[in-house]
Amino acid sequence: MKIEWLADQLIAFEIPQVAAHIISLLILTGIVTLVAAVTTAVVRKTLLRFVTQWIEKKRFRWGEPLLHTNFFPRVSLLIPLTIFALAIDAFFAKDSTIYILTYRMVMTGFVLLSILIATSLLTSIKEIDLLTNHSRKSAIQGYTDALKITIYVMGIIFTISIFTGRSPWGILSVLGGLTAVLLLIFKDSILGLVASLQLNASDMIRIGDWIEMDQYGANGDVTSMSIHTVKVQNFDKTISTIPTYSLVSSSFTNWRGMLESQGRRIKRSLLVDITSIRFCDEKLLEKLRHIEILQEYLSQKEHDIIAYNSAPPDTSENVLNGRRQTNIGVFRAYATAYLRNNPNINQDMTFMVRQLAPTEHGLPLEIYVFSKDQIWVNYEAIQADVFDHLLAAIPEFDLRLFQEPSGHDFQRLHFVNQQSTTES
Repeated sequence: MKIEWLADQLIAFEIPQVAAHIISLLILTGIVTLVAAVTTAVVRKTLLRFVTQWIEKKRFRWGEPLLHTNFFPRVSLLIPLTIFALAIDAFFAKDSTIYILTYRMVMTGFVLLSILIATSLLTSIKEIDLLTNHSRKSAIQGYTDALKITIYVMGIIFTISIFTGRSPWGILSVLGGLTAVLLLIFKDSILGLVASLQLNASDMIRIGDWIEMDQYGANGDVTSMSIHTVKVQNFDKTISTIPTYSLVSSSFTNWRGMLESQGRRIKRSLLVDITSIRFCDEKLLEKLRHIEILQEYLSQKEHDIIAYNSAPPDTSENVLNGRRQTNIGVFRAYATAYLRNNPNINQDMTFMVRQLAPTEHGLPLEIYVFSKDQIWVNYEAIQADVFDHLLAAIPEFDLRLFQEPSGHDFQRLHFVNQQSTTES
């Protein structure tokens, strides 16, 4: 049924020609719209509802993202557009102005709907990937964002092609001459895309990684990655945004290696007052022999020293002529034994209790070990327990820790001086 035929029937009832054409157009538009609306409603009430319930019942990992991004409702909109496209061919002459105008509008609708469907699918793919990889092993948002930009650009080109009647490839060739302008406009997007590809190809960063980048105030977990920005939720719950290309052009710290290892490093020094370091006398050694974890060490060391010092020449007259134990050496052995018996310390990773070069603040005795627990709160508790014990134990070895004099120290010194003056 052509619109001209319906108009002729109306004219036969003595309706003016212009009014007859307008009424014919309205009638056919109403019929097509009604058919499209009813068909779409039926499909959504039956097929779409069945698909939705089936996906929810089966609990597919890919199902929820597709439902969440309205992928299926957008696909169902192809039905009314297809009905309108068929109606145009059936009702209008192909050389008529109204046919050309409505045809271009419907084709533009197809292009816009295709963009919506494609972007929904890409968003779903990103969410499916995050669910599948538990948000830690992959980050394809950079790729999906790049594809979305490409789809938008192609959609604009095809829309222009539909309304101008020119080939889309001809439009692309014209845009090719504007490459310099396009590069300037999309500079950040291009840099971000290249950086995103590099980050993913080299596995430099993943969603869920703990990264630290001081110049952007970032110190926390990566929550999202796109071609433009990487979002980091800091430990104080603030959000830092980092340009993606900055992660390639600048340096940052990724703590993933530590989290995936079997331990977290404890590296801290005790500053021992050098004036308190001395050779152990028998009284001190007798006291230290009552420390259970030192008994084997002291026994073996004493045996070695007696054997060495008993060999000629006689070295008993001067302590410097033979081997003697020092309180700092015994304390170092105690710290080693204490850490070896600590169940929270990983014994299979680097383990050292060492001396560093003396400074104006004393002799640094560094503890360099790894805790078994990498969780921040637990790690800090383990580290605090270790140094709580060592700080409390060090006076038992007649050692003192270095500490800058405070006002209390000067006040006490002044009191001592006054008391000495009074007594004299």
